[in-house]
Amino acid sequence: MLTAYIQTALKKATYEILEDGSFYAEIADCPGVLTNADTLEECRVMLQDALEGWVLLGLQLGHELPVLDGIDLNIHQEVAA
Repeated sequence: MLTAYIQTALKKATYEILEDGSFYAEIADCPGVLTNADTLEECRVMLQDALEGWVLLGLQLGHELPVLDGIDLNIHQEVAA
């Protein structure tokens, strides 16, 4: 499930070539997941690393993560009646 979430998020990434020739990437659905690198491949690798860290930290801290294409990593606790 975690792998599917990461792959889905990376498919939503947007890339841009900056004026200095470097590459910028971000995943809008995952606030703060962005990177900048000299090559497109390096940018992709760094973006995946940033995303993985963001997801793991979010889970550890109990943050609500966005549901991506129906993939929900959030822990939902049932309320006792």
